[in-house]
Amino acid sequence: MYSNPAECLYCQNNETLHNLMIEICHLRVSRLFLFKEQTYHGRCLVAYDKHVNDLNELTDEERNAFMADVAQATRAMQKAFNPEKINYGAYSDKLCHLHFHFAPKYVDGPDYGGTFQMNPGKVYLSDEEYAQLIDAVKACL
Repeated sequence: MYSNPAECLYCQNNETLHNLMIEICHLRVSRLFLFKEQTYHGRCLVAYDKHVNDLNELTDEERNAFMADVAQATRAMQKAFNPEKINYGAYSDKLCHLHFHFAPKYVDGPDYGGTFQMNPGKVYLSDEEYAQLIDAVKACL
């Protein structure tokens, strides 16, 4: 399935997107976001700049730049939040725009040792708390 860019959450950069996540910054070839739902403390996502369906559609150069963004983002998250592990998710069954989810996992935290939930809907923060998380990531980029 290939989604239409006119109907794409990331391409449209609309209210639906901004209700789910906050843009932290632009990296080499992607945008880094903080999820508003913070069951997994520090959860972020990178979305590729262009509307491509899958990682395998990129040239080697484009893929390397995207994966460099992935590594940069997760290094910053590791420094900022010190999780035991960061889980990666690349789900695009219905939203075919290349993006990776990053869910920091903590030993005594939710779903440690298992798969993270896409949207548990349990933990939301104040604007000030979101700003603190964003500042922590930015300081480590």
